Amino acid sequence: MAALLAEWEELLQRRAAFRETLKPLSPILAAWAAWPPGRIVPLRWIAESWCACWAKGVPLLAEAPPRFQRENLDEVLGPALDLLAGFGEDLTPLREFAEGWDRGEIEPSALLPERGRIGAVEIQERCHLSQDALALLAAVGLRPALEAYFAECRPHIEGSGWDLGICPCCGAPPGFADLLEDGRRQLVCHLCGSAWIFGRLVCPFCGNRTAKDFVRLLAEDKDEGFAINACRACRGYVKELDRRVRWNAGSALVEDWGSPHLDLIAYRQDYWRPIPTLVQLAPPRAV
Repeated sequence: MAALLAEWEELLQRRAAFRETLKPLSPILAAWAAWPPGRIVPLRWIAESWCACWAKGVPLLAEAPPRFQRENLDEVLGPALDLLAGFGEDLTPLREFAEGWDRGEIEPSALLPERGRIGAVEIQERCHLSQDALALLAAVGLRPALEAYFAECRPHIEGSGWDLGICPCCGAPPGFADLLEDGRRQLVCHLCGSAWIFGRLVCPFCGNRTAKDFVRLLAEDKDEGFAINACRACRGYVKELDRRVRWNAGSALVEDWGSPHLDLIAYRQDYWRPIPTLVQLAPPRAV
């Protein structure tokens, strides 16, 4: 996680015009970098077990859910709550979540991805959180732990045949997409850091394969290589980076969080994404 923080600091220097806008995200990357990965025992199955699970179309988390200690997530959830409060999220739901968490009434498992969503609907309704707020809490609070938990699984994803629009490890929807040197499209999970190959003419959110329903919004010249791939059927979108053009770009999460101006393009055309960035958290005029 320290490498992500170093990349983030480099991006803030590179995108000086966005430095003040992006600065509230820095405590999150710093908390991740300070989080000791030895707290989590990685999932250790034999490769045949992982592949058998994937062959059934089931993410590993569904068959082997992790058991996280609440106190191991405290220092990464704190910056997420601060970020939401700073960007105008209603303080009452955040307070209800924090108090429920501290009393032990909200388990870490309540933040895990479920079919079609991130986080348990019961917690969202109980605390009156927005879906964006709950997804942000999950993405920030779980990333170090899930990345460590699935560390030994990720090398086996390549060649597994996984072709669904959710992460093969944790089941979350994709947060970003890369076009690789061979032209293949790779989706990236922001919750656990896994990546998998996915068809270029398929919507990862609704499975739509109708070409006329796909919209590709290109960035300006200074952002060459970036694009927004959106689906008219479900209105979902994912940002994509062509690494054949920007071969020296940073990690998917850093490039995603570091380009909120591109999310604004999609936001203004009423497209959505399952894991929010600053555009969803802050009024557009503030981005």
